[in-house]
Amino acid sequence: MSELSLPARAYLLACDTRRDRLPDRDRVALLVRAAALTDLVLRGLVGDAAGRPEVRGAGGTGHLVLDDLLAELAADPHRKWRAWVRRGARGTLQSLEAQLDAAGVLTLRTSRVLGLFPRRRPVVRDAATAAALRDEVVSALRSDSPVPAEVAALTSLAAAAELSAVLPRGERRRRRERLARLADQAGATVPALRKVIRELQAARTAYLAASSGGGGG
Repeated sequence: MSELSLPARAYLLACDTRRDRLPDRDRVALLVRAAALTDLVLRGLVGDAAGRPEVRGAGGTGHLVLDDLLAELAADPHRKWRAWVRRGARGTLQSLEAQLDAAGVLTLRTSRVLGLFPRRRPVVRDAATAAALRDEVVSALRSDSPVPAEVAALTSLAAAAELSAVLPRGERRRRRERLARLADQAGATVPALRKVIRELQAARTAYLAASSGGGGG
């Protein structure tokens, strides 16, 4: 798993390998985007400058998703972390899926809902890899021992994205102090992702409330 980038690991972590699906693509897109930002931070290529990501390293990473994001950051240094988590998240998700498909990590199957709307279904070729990632994240949360920075980042990002299938809500609450320590290793992207996820949930709640109200009239 060491050759997989952090966004690739986050994607595999979010996959439902038993049903060959990716639950809540919008949520996972934000998770993947935040993981890509965090990966650049861990590699020393990006740092925090007054609440904004700042490119600090030269050269590429060898991962197209990361290198594309690095170029974006260099071209537009004025946006804050939260804006970068939202910006281009769907495109980053699609690009990552295409690259994982080309690398043989998964197979993308396209079907249509009601015969009209396209739906992508990822078939992870090595389900054991995804299972190992889940075990690693759960172990990192439940333990009080130090863990590598990448594991700390993946765990805190999964918690911020509220991947309940991996880290149930009750366990996240019980281990809040542990998550806070892990998040400190990951940098500014984790609180940014947490805020964006809450905004997503608020928007969905408002939409459902408005739809329900409209239907009652």
